[in-house]
Amino acid sequence: MTYCLQLVLGFCIAFLAVVLPGLINMTAAKISTLEGKNVAISFALGASLIIFFQTFIAILFARFINHHQEIITTLQEIGILVFTGLSIYFFWIAKKPKKIKTVSKIKGNYNRFFFGMLLSTLNLLPVPFYVFASMSLSAAGYFSFEKIPVMAFVSGVVLGSFTVFYTYIVAFKKIEKKTEFLTKNINTIIGSATTFMALVTVIKLFYR
Repeated sequence: MTYCLQLVLGFCIAFLAVVLPGLINMTAAKISTLEGKNVAISFALGASLIIFFQTFIAILFARFINHHQEIITTLQEIGILVFTGLSIYFFWIAKKPKKIKTVSKIKGNYNRFFFGMLLSTLNLLPVPFYVFASMSLSAAGYFSFEKIPVMAFVSGVVLGSFTVFYTYIVAFKKIEKKTEFLTKNINTIIGSATTFMALVTVIKLFYR
């Protein structure tokens, strides 16, 4: 039952992390529109495979950091600066979100599976994200760094990510208008989230 919980947590965290319009999501939708559903699914599988390795590597880092408390304190201090900087950027500098670019035309000779792997490899954000996510779950008692819980969590992340990609592939036209609000207000949403994380980190440092 515990392992099922970690599978569900991985799925939910990944789903929420990638549900907003992004390069991989929009590229999958574009490929589906231009070249068909099956080709786009091949692209999504390639991207999901890389996410599997990225998440696994992130948890290895998190396990190492978890056994070195001095590193945790340093990361928390760095995190305050990073989150504060991001909040300033998204609230004041990036007031008008830029239109998300997608791949308008991809040569037919390219293997979509490997193209998905390549595009996902270029996106390094999942590694630090899942480092902090797994550490936070571990601190809350919902996750452990043993083999089976790790595999359950990683599997959940991959399933959650692929579910989002698949949703964009098969239902992009239907959800396009619904994502317009998120796209227009994405800077405010992210800025609010990073401000909240900065405040939480400060509180944790002063009330250890």
